Amino acid sequence: MDLILWRHAEAEDAAEGTDDLARALTARGSKQAARVAGWLDRVLPEGARILCSPARRCEQTALALGRKYKLSPELAPDTTPARLLEAAQWPHARQAVLVVGHQPVLGQAIAQLLGLQQDSCAIRKGAVWWIRTRERDGHEQAVVVAVQAPELL
Repeated sequence: MDLILWRHAEAEDAAEGTDDLARALTARGSKQAARVAGWLDRVLPEGARILCSPARRCEQTALALGRKYKLSPELAPDTTPARLLEAAQWPHARQAVLVVGHQPVLGQAIAQLLGLQQDSCAIRKGAVWWIRTRERDGHEQAVVVAVQAPELL
């Protein structure tokens, strides 16, 4: 299974008294999302399932890709790695799954899947981590296929 984790692009700062889920992308964030979406559109399998946090900034990031996606409340900013992986059906989904979400949960999920000693890893805004499960010597492994940042596209 391929699991692609895409952190939302740069968003407006949180303003006091406003709903965090309503924060929108900045102009720079829209450009970041468009750059990464162009790359993803070239490499993402046609039948990939796309799951998106209900936060406006995540939905705007996903919209840049121009493919159908599903808003998933279980991917909201307060989610856990376990809920994220369950929503993605890791490691048993039949097709690739793209998750558009938030830090720190994306970094926590990556650290867990890769068996890192720290409990999280940093992910730049707008960046993508592509992880694949495989079997080697009778053991299931998670391997990094690609890491892409908007600045490199």
